[in-house]
Amino acid sequence: MTALVKTLTVKLSDAEIERNAKKLHVRDLRDASHPALHFRFAKNRACGSWYLLNKRAWHRIGGFPDLSTKQVVAALPTVRLRVAAEEGSTLSKWVTTGELIGWFAERMARDRNLSSKRKKTGASMIKCHLMPRLDGLPLTALDKATLDSQLMWPLQESISIDYVRSVFQLLALAFRQAFKLGLISANPMASIKFNDFSKAKVGIKPSRLRGTQLQDLMTRLLGAMANNPSDGLLALLMLCHGTRIGETRQARWSYISLAEREWFIPAEHTKTGVEHRLPLTDQLRKVLISYREIQRAKGYDGQFLFPSRNGKALSEGQASAVFVRLGQGEWTSHDLRKLARTGWADLGIDHLIGELLINHAMGHNVKVYIQSDVMGRKRDALEQWHAHLDTKGFDQIHMLTGVRFGDSGNALETAQDKGCTAIQESTIGEDSKHEKSPGSWLS
Repeated sequence: MTALVKTLTVKLSDAEIERNAKKLHVRDLRDASHPALHFRFAKNRACGSWYLLNKRAWHRIGGFPDLSTKQVVAALPTVRLRVAAEEGSTLSKWVTTGELIGWFAERMARDRNLSSKRKKTGASMIKCHLMPRLDGLPLTALDKATLDSQLMWPLQESISIDYVRSVFQLLALAFRQAFKLGLISANPMASIKFNDFSKAKVGIKPSRLRGTQLQDLMTRLLGAMANNPSDGLLALLMLCHGTRIGETRQARWSYISLAEREWFIPAEHTKTGVEHRLPLTDQLRKVLISYREIQRAKGYDGQFLFPSRNGKALSEGQASAVFVRLGQGEWTSHDLRKLARTGWADLGIDHLIGELLINHAMGHNVKVYIQSDVMGRKRDALEQWHAHLDTKGFDQIHMLTGVRFGDSGNALETAQDKGCTAIQESTIGEDSKHEKSPGSWLS
């Protein structure tokens, strides 16, 4: 029987480890070139651990094959310094910053809790900014000065400070997550703050639409409703309720209840991840009933307020194109949301009600103290807002004074019979039977 050889001196490499894995009498491997570095086989012999022997103490560096021989040897000087400074010896399976960022990119892509927009934005930041500048940077070399010279200062020369901040926050999040999961032994980003690099204040973009422009805006939306009702309604809903473009473009008829006078937005469609309920005023009910009649007259009886050709809801890009047509470079969809929020404040609507209507993230304590009459207060606020809009021309839209809507001859962009479901009686169909149908939209 072969006697157990505890330690065998070899020229350490991954291939040498695999060869000696078959020799059951060998427990440890060492390299004469690096006498303090030891490799110890695990019980299954396919794996093992790297150790640094220092003053008769064994300091574990990491596991094999997660850490290759090349990686360990390259990091050995840094490990020695950390051990001497009593900062630990554990080494990440990643050597470069790019490896960590790549891991986080894949994690983001597979995270079901993130919206597709956030995934795309994060992937773009990683591809266009983080990887080109930090890919080959050793993790052990990441510090404030290096980050400033290789990433932060070059970025601020070419992109807005708001976007630079977002890139920094994404990088910090990647390191924080890796550290939480024990994938790195230390987080070099933990003590680094954005204002270490720039004192410039992240600006708040002013709205390009003001209350004094409401009259002209309503005239433009009136024309949009006449020529392309889908475009007009998308903008009108955002102005009337302050909703986000993503929340609005994905609206379904099953979310609209005329009987309850409510528009429901599910949590998966909101930025905050919380379901949102908005009261419907009489003005909006009339507009929605007439719009549904237009859809049916054009042969669409599907589930979406804003369908696309593939039978699904209007895509993010298609919805953005609507506001390129409507705004003509003067304003965007978000300016409608800002205009609504500012309008509520100008009318003296309670700040909390305004925040609830706009669906901003609310703290836990605020939610606890929200009373059951909040829907009533939100309804009062929207009725006040829509009455104000009436004085600016909104009444021309819902009263249809002398206007023939939907006569442009443009067919709805949808594939016939795709995404079509029967409209439930509890939604728009319930009340539309009892409303006088505005014939001027359909004649």
